[in-house]
Amino acid sequence: MTKLTILLASTAFLAGCATQPMPSAAPMPMPEAAPQPMPEAAPMPHPTIGAFGFDKAGMDTSVVPGNNFYDYANGTWAKNTPIPADKSNYGMFTYLDDISRERTKKLIEDAAQDPTSRIGAVYASFMDQQTIEAKGLAPINPWLNQIRGLKSKAGLASLYAAAGKMGVSTPFGGYVGQDDKNPEEYILSLGQSGLGMPDRDYYLKTDAKLVETRGKYLQHLTNMLTLAGEPNAAARAQAILAFETKIAEGSWTRIESRDATKTYNKMTLAELARSAPGYDFTRMIKESGAQGVQSLIVAQPTAITKIAALVDKAPLGVLKDQLLIRSLDSYSAYLPQAFDKESFSFYGTTLSGTPEQEVRWKRAVDFTTGVLQDDVSKLYVAQYYPPETKAAADQLVHNIIGAMDRRIDKLDWMVPATKAKAHEKLAAFTPKIGYPSQWRDMSALVVDRGDALGNAMRSNAFDYAYNVGKLGGPLRRWEWGMTPMTINAYANFGMVEIVFPAAILQPPFFDPNADPAINYGGIGAVIGHELSHHFDDQGAKYDKSGRLSDWWTPADVAAFNARLDSLGKQYDGYEPLPGMHVQGKLTMGENVADLAGLTLAHDAYIASLNGQPAPVIDGLTGDQRFYLGWAQVWRRNYREANLRQRLLTDPHSPSAQRVSVVRNMDPWYSAYNVQPGQALYLSPETRVRIW
Repeated sequence: MTKLTILLASTAFLAGCATQPMPSAAPMPMPEAAPQPMPEAAPMPHPTIGAFGFDKAGMDTSVVPGNNFYDYANGTWAKNTPIPADKSNYGMFTYLDDISRERTKKLIEDAAQDPTSRIGAVYASFMDQQTIEAKGLAPINPWLNQIRGLKSKAGLASLYAAAGKMGVSTPFGGYVGQDDKNPEEYILSLGQSGLGMPDRDYYLKTDAKLVETRGKYLQHLTNMLTLAGEPNAAARAQAILAFETKIAEGSWTRIESRDATKTYNKMTLAELARSAPGYDFTRMIKESGAQGVQSLIVAQPTAITKIAALVDKAPLGVLKDQLLIRSLDSYSAYLPQAFDKESFSFYGTTLSGTPEQEVRWKRAVDFTTGVLQDDVSKLYVAQYYPPETKAAADQLVHNIIGAMDRRIDKLDWMVPATKAKAHEKLAAFTPKIGYPSQWRDMSALVVDRGDALGNAMRSNAFDYAYNVGKLGGPLRRWEWGMTPMTINAYANFGMVEIVFPAAILQPPFFDPNADPAINYGGIGAVIGHELSHHFDDQGAKYDKSGRLSDWWTPADVAAFNARLDSLGKQYDGYEPLPGMHVQGKLTMGENVADLAGLTLAHDAYIASLNGQPAPVIDGLTGDQRFYLGWAQVWRRNYREANLRQRLLTDPHSPSAQRVSVVRNMDPWYSAYNVQPGQALYLSPETRVRIW
């Protein structure tokens, strides 16, 4: 199973500010010659942000750093920065995403000047709302009528297989990825699905806000059925909600589902059929295109058994209605505006608090990039990612890897034999920077300038066939899980790789003209974050070949888990919304990576000074600037509904709590004179130290 743990990246140019040499003076003129003017020195490159790469105007220096370091570093920015009406949150990631989409829009529009451009055709199809409106439901009706025409459950498995090819979710989700215990081979994985809301808690918890959300979801189901011309919409919507509530009751929690050991359950098709007799999995898998499959991974076996029984008992009409709703929501952006607006009203406004939908061109850029991902990506990297930037980023990654290599040797809780294996795993890493080494051939995908919904359907089917086509073939190590335009990064456990798209290598994460301390605290800590994911509570279960295995001694595991428990309790204590705490176990992997990544970046920053003291800049020491660099990349304001959803579903802690990981680092205490009695103060013996 491919594990993608997504998060920030950080890098630092060791040179800090690049300068050009002072030109030499002209030769002394002969007495009769007129004096020659001295040529002026070229101006020193200036950081994009502030005087040294940090926005000091965004600080709130009335806040004591030891009480709230996030507000100290970012408080004025937070107070003065509104969330745009088309966003559920706003911060450095969304700021850079806006820039990335503006750039991509220009590239797409330039390509569209050629009337034969496939990129232009896809973009135009989404922008042509008039044609979409005029067609009504005609483009999707053949599929909707196929759902409506199902006469018995004997054909349900075939219908679900067809839905999977279209990207429409059913009560069972599947994909092809690496076999965790045989990582050189691909295998089919099956997992729980079937919920229209983000998590089981939305169905089961009695919190007033979640009860209110359930009511709005019921209304959304009713509205979508009504728009589709279905009678008795309210009663049918209630039946869908009741069915999904039962699925929620049988589903694993997100904490259970993130456990790589518990979710590795290899079964033959015959064993799966015996464990879940209420549904014809063999037929579904065969008709999904996964030919020749004899065994697969079942992520949540008890949930699959329960959901299969629910499908077996549920009235056929309820199953058909649920699939009808999922289809309309999945393709609402390519249907008449009434469907688009209704879907956004629930999924955008109710769940995330976003008042307004994005303007059409932004969504068209995302759509075009999604359909012709590699074709658009090639244009982006040619324009915005020169080879010298990639080379500089490569060097930064190697600096952080070196810091991790040294830190392994210093561990006092890991035995020497395990340290040796940790070094071997580190040596096996593949950093991927900027963009893939090769591109997918998208030429077989048929696109039509006048058919937005058809383009979406064909794209989903094309990607589905590509994924299923991995079975029985060689490992595609060159593949990426993100486009170069993505403001993000990730670690892939099975591939033993860390991946940093081109677009994140920009200020505030990285600026070649910024102070090195800011870069190390920014992109450096993000690089360290992704690297250390391979040694977090789940990543540490994978060996140097990407195999899920027990390569630690029991003593190592016990010492590691004791530290994890302490970190989990620390995060459990944070309460970003009244009555809602950070879930320490859900966010464990990301919290470990934040702590380790920032630690590695600080080590690398100190090493870059070559034994010399860091300069004081604008009254700030090197360590002070380093931690400000970390805090700056996490600037983010949330709408309440979005923050609530994140606390229930997101494996990442909210930004303020991510910044607060500094309370576990001794140099931060020295840098800011943090004293007992201040809110973030931890006594030395209670500070969590892992890597």
